[in-house]
Amino acid sequence: MTETQREPVPRVDDSELATALAFLQFARRCVLKKTEGLDDAQLRTPGVPSGTSLLGLVQHLTDGERYWFGFTVAGEPDAGEADFEMDVTDARPTQDVLAAYRAAADRSDAILTAVGDLDTPVRQPIDGQHLSTRWVLTHMAHETARHAGHADILREQIDGTTGR
Repeated sequence: MTETQREPVPRVDDSELATALAFLQFARRCVLKKTEGLDDAQLRTPGVPSGTSLLGLVQHLTDGERYWFGFTVAGEPDAGEADFEMDVTDARPTQDVLAAYRAAADRSDAILTAVGDLDTPVRQPIDGQHLSTRWVLTHMAHETARHAGHADILREQIDGTTGR
């Protein structure tokens, strides 16, 4: 099958932060690309027995961005109110879900840029420890890439579109 959404992985190698952030941004773009050209019903339809949909993945990742970067790294109290749900209510417009993810990603990038040094401890402890910002960035890059893979499969089931 021909890959119709393929793009190369980043070739950024300027610094630890720039490289890690480039790969996180790449994974985010891969997730959002899987939503392009689909109608509301296609985005909301679960593709697996667990009930996961493309729009649900985006909502889940939005909570992850807010929680891990906003709350844990930056200490923003409101960002800690994430539920990580993948069920998107019919009352929530698709464009709001997608816009919220883009905004959360932009905020996360701003937080990381402001922190600068990945050795910087997080403001909110993780399992009782003030781990480094590096740990959070690595965790989120991994989680986003993992869910981008899920999105690949869901999209292929919808209309045969493949590629990262």
